[in-house]
Amino acid sequence: MHILLPPSEKKATGGDGPPLDLAALSLPELNPTRERLLAALGEVCLRQDAPALLGLSAGQADEALARNQALRSAATLPVARLYTGVLYDNLDLATLDPAAAAEQILVFSGLWGVLRLTDRIPPYRLAMGVSLPPEGRLAAIWRPVLKGALDLDGLVVDMRSGPYAAAWKPPRPAVAVRVFRERILGGVPKRTVVSHMAKATRGKVAHDLIEAGADPRTPEELLKAVVDLGHTAELNGPNLDVILAA
Repeated sequence: MHILLPPSEKKATGGDGPPLDLAALSLPELNPTRERLLAALGEVCLRQDAPALLGLSAGQADEALARNQALRSAATLPVARLYTGVLYDNLDLATLDPAAAAEQILVFSGLWGVLRLTDRIPPYRLAMGVSLPPEGRLAAIWRPVLKGALDLDGLVVDMRSGPYAAAWKPPRPAVAVRVFRERILGGVPKRTVVSHMAKATRGKVAHDLIEAGADPRTPEELLKAVVDLGHTAELNGPNLDVILAA
């Protein structure tokens, strides 16, 4: 089983390791594209319109641009410690077996393409939905590169958000995890998509699967594992829908 995750906008403030070494990252065949994007990002961060191009608010811009301009020299830290948003808080990597988590989790990134939890990188800011001059839309840049580089055996459990899912379509068997809240209105169950709780729920489901040592080979086995772990879920086509009560 492989679990695909998006990165988090929220990140640790700094690292304690040596500067970036692209040659040490997983999937070295991605390095030519990583080099191109690092160079393009450095140039964009010098422009007056950099905040708009990178989708940064006024409150985010100064720190994010400073980080991006120091990517070659800044201290690094493992991916397992870098991302600190809601999904990763609920994934709670510190309580999981490091080897099992590193083997099963792949993190998609607008700047790095795909990362393992053990890869060391500096804090950065570049979302997959950005169109980065002069390269273009990041998902479109990564799509042909990742198609040739990723060859995953076994069931793929896809917990990525839309822009990151657009960068690579996993081969079957693959299941996309969706999260809904269910309310009873007029005696009829109604489901709505949730955002914040969707991230938390995906992180919790991933945590529970890895902690339990689950190794489902089919969507049906994944459903059984998730339900056995205490979640309410059902299969709908290529999707595993996790249902939260109102």
